[in-house]
Amino acid sequence: MTYVRAAAVLPIIALLAACSKGPAQAPANMPPPEVGVVTLEAKTVTLTRELPGRTSPFVVAEVRPQVTGLVRERAFTEGSLVKKGQILYKLDDATLNADVIAAKAQLSRAEATLNAAKLNAERTADLAKIEAVSKQDNENAIAALRQSEADVAAQRAAVSRTDVLLGYSSITSPITGRIGKSTVTQGALVTANQAAALATVQQLDPMYVDVTQSSGELLALRKQMAAGRAQEANTPVTILLEDGTPYDAKGRLTFADVTVDPDTGSYLLRIVVPNPRGVLLPGTFVRAVLGNAVRENAILAPQRGVTRDQKGNPIAMVLDKDDKVEVRKLKVSQTVGDQWVIDEGLAAGDRVIVEGLQKVKAGAQAKGVAPGAATVPPRK
Repeated sequence: MTYVRAAAVLPIIALLAACSKGPAQAPANMPPPEVGVVTLEAKTVTLTRELPGRTSPFVVAEVRPQVTGLVRERAFTEGSLVKKGQILYKLDDATLNADVIAAKAQLSRAEATLNAAKLNAERTADLAKIEAVSKQDNENAIAALRQSEADVAAQRAAVSRTDVLLGYSSITSPITGRIGKSTVTQGALVTANQAAALATVQQLDPMYVDVTQSSGELLALRKQMAAGRAQEANTPVTILLEDGTPYDAKGRLTFADVTVDPDTGSYLLRIVVPNPRGVLLPGTFVRAVLGNAVRENAILAPQRGVTRDQKGNPIAMVLDKDDKVEVRKLKVSQTVGDQWVIDEGLAAGDRVIVEGLQKVKAGAQAKGVAPGAATVPPRK
C-alpha cells in the first residue's frame, strides 16, 4: 500500500514543479518582425486647398424700358444667344414720332424768329451809327437777337431729346450673352424705368466661381510665409464639377475680398474660368483646388503611417539606425493627396512604419522592408 501511494504522489509533484516555472518562453533565436517602411525625402510641393463654391455670370444685364408704351413685338427667342445692340422689343412709337415732328416744327419757328431778329439787329446797328435810333433801341434789338439764338438752341435740344426717346422705342441688348425668359408679351404696357425687368441677359463666357476660405487658414498660411517655410504661389486653379470630375479648363484667381464675414469667419475668393462650350451654368455647385503656396524642402509622410495617441495628438513609429522602433510626436499642417505635410517630428531619411504597426512597440527590434513585402507569419 505504501508503494502505491508513493507512485500516485510522484506525478502530482512533477506537475506542480512544471507549473511553478511559468509560461513557456519564446525561443531566443526568433527573428524580429518585418514591417513595411517608407523612407522620407525632402521635396518641393505646392500647398493646395479644396474649397466649395458656386458659379455666377461674368456680366448680368437686366433689360428695362426707358419710355412708356405698348409692346408691339418681341424680337428674340427665349434662351438664345443675343448680340450687343440687337433689338429685343419694339414699342408702339406713334406718339414718339408725333413728338419728334412737333419738336422739329418748333425748331423751324425758332429759326425763323432768329432770322428776323438778326436782320432787325443789323438795321438798328446801322441806324445807331448815324444816331437815327436811340441807344436803348439798339440794345433791345441786340437782346432780342440773343434771345432768339437761345430759343433755337433749346429747340434743337428738344429735337435731339425726342429723337433719343424715339430710339428707345426699340429696346436693345446692352451686352452679348444668353437671354432668359421674357416677363411681358405682345400688347403689354411697360413704363419708363419700371422696377421689373423685361428680360435678363447673362454673359457666360468666361464664368465666375465664387468660393469662401476660412480666415484661420489664411492666418496660418501667412505665418508659414513669414517664417520662410513657404512662398506665395500663382498656379492655375483646378475646377471640380458636381460629380468630382475635373473641368477641362483651368481658372485664374482674380479677387480676394478684404472683409471677413462675421457670421461664418470666412472671406470671398473669386476665380475666372473660361466657358466657351457653356458647360458651366450659373448657380452650379463646384469645388476649386487652389495652390495657396509653394513649400521647398517639405517633408511628406503617408497618412497610413500617422496615427493618434490617447490625447489625439499625431504620432508616427519610425525605425532608427539600430532597427529599433521609436515613437515620434508630430506637428502636421495639411494634406497633399494621401500624405501629411510634416512641420515637426520627422526629417529626410527617417524610415516611417506604414505596415505592421500592430506587431511592434516602442523599443522593440524590427526589420524594415518595402511596403507590401513583409512576410506573413504562418498560422499555428
